[in-house]
Amino acid sequence: MSKRPRGLTGEEAELWGRVAVGVKRRQANEKPLSAAAPLAEKQQRPRSVAPALVRLSPTPPADRGGEKRVRRGRVELGATLDLHGHTQASARAALARFISAASQRGERAIIVVTGSGLAGEGVLKRRLPEWLAEPDLRPLVAGFARAHRKHGGGGAYYVFLKQIVCG
Repeated sequence: MSKRPRGLTGEEAELWGRVAVGVKRRQANEKPLSAAAPLAEKQQRPRSVAPALVRLSPTPPADRGGEKRVRRGRVELGATLDLHGHTQASARAALARFISAASQRGERAIIVVTGSGLAGEGVLKRRLPEWLAEPDLRPLVAGFARAHRKHGGGGAYYVFLKQIVCG
């Protein structure tokens, strides 16, 4: 059973008329525009040489699998660091001390609570991945992931630590 399409309302017809005015009709003998044409045009232009961005220490990987292992109880969580009330400088220092101590204790996963900030855009939340990539913490960190709702959700992160082998 096929339905007949309904007609446009007066408001819809007016709106369509305004949109259609700016559309150029294609003649029957014109070829349709292809996606490759603009690409070929771009490739022929000379490119300016910009300096490459060099990242000395790669950011620890976001670890979605780690988050799942924690949620399923396969990875035990160690201590929790709550950064509420810290400035950026004091939060960074506290994070370094906390991760170093947790690593020395042999912990595999910890929780760092940054808070969500105003409208979910907290500065500590935004800076945490950068801090984890810095030269003093990067050798200790295997990865990180947003915490599950029961552990703080968007305002908290699981940080997975590397196992340090003492020889």
